[in-house]
Amino acid sequence: MKPTNPTNPSKPKTALVTGGAGFIGSHVVERLVQRGIKTVVLDDLSVGKKENLPEASELVIGDICDPLVVKSVLDGVDVVFHLAARVSIRDSFRGLVEDAGTNVMGTVNLLKHIEETGVKKFIYASSMATYGDSNYLPIDEKHPLDPTSPYGISKLAGEKYVLCSCRHHGIEPVILRYFNTYGPRQTQTPYVGVITIFIHKLLNEEDLPIFGTGSQVRDFINVEDVAEATLLAMDYQGATNTFNVGTGTGTDINTLSEILKDAMNKSVRLNYLSEQPGEPSDSIADISLAKRELGFTPRWSLREKLPEVVEWNIRKQTQ
Repeated sequence: MKPTNPTNPSKPKTALVTGGAGFIGSHVVERLVQRGIKTVVLDDLSVGKKENLPEASELVIGDICDPLVVKSVLDGVDVVFHLAARVSIRDSFRGLVEDAGTNVMGTVNLLKHIEETGVKKFIYASSMATYGDSNYLPIDEKHPLDPTSPYGISKLAGEKYVLCSCRHHGIEPVILRYFNTYGPRQTQTPYVGVITIFIHKLLNEEDLPIFGTGSQVRDFINVEDVAEATLLAMDYQGATNTFNVGTGTGTDINTLSEILKDAMNKSVRLNYLSEQPGEPSDSIADISLAKRELGFTPRWSLREKLPEVVEWNIRKQTQ
């Protein structure tokens, strides 16, 4: 389906990607470089890795909350992709100050310093966590915003700051609410990325931890599709500001565990644990708006891409 609004006739010459050495950011950087756009990456490498980046990109190692660093990377930039964040629902409870510091104040610091630059478009990576528990499925962009975690609150605050500041300064804002993204380069932690967590557990012959009943449904989208949607947002010239980025298909955690066990030929047990605070119940994206306006259609199903993700994790573990 073609987007209903025309794409940008003038290609940006220079892009800034905050958090560009990270999981999703590095895939966005790759596509920008492939399109011949000069790409500057701002990353503190707390999670991201230099080896994730193509050689043609320029890496500036620094903190999104540092005014001097932010000023230095904005010179000559046409479009900003703001992906730098602390990304964890569960960990945001114990890291309340750090979560707000990066996700809220880092965003505000960046917005403050684009006022006197040539930035024309600001693309903000938000999250399905802004919705909280679903009132209905699939979740469209008009669903109530009632986050159940500090992380969701910080991402929602970031959305509000982006829309307010960009409109005030004549910059085009686009908000992308990413759903459960998986794929190569996702850093393994106890808190983020159930697919990556399960793969590492299976490689180590460990039981799979499932919080709650395992019947909770998630919309798993491959990072390549997320990066593609993000680049489409750069080209978009319509009036809509906010889009879901998912597949529109749900998979419950019990089913996911069985798919991965079969794919990796493992017979570990499922270890059911107490539900974790802040985790939404069921979450499936309504992506009809992104299809209609951005021309976005996800290419990959979970079953198609899981073998590639498993293989990448096996290679990383043996390096």
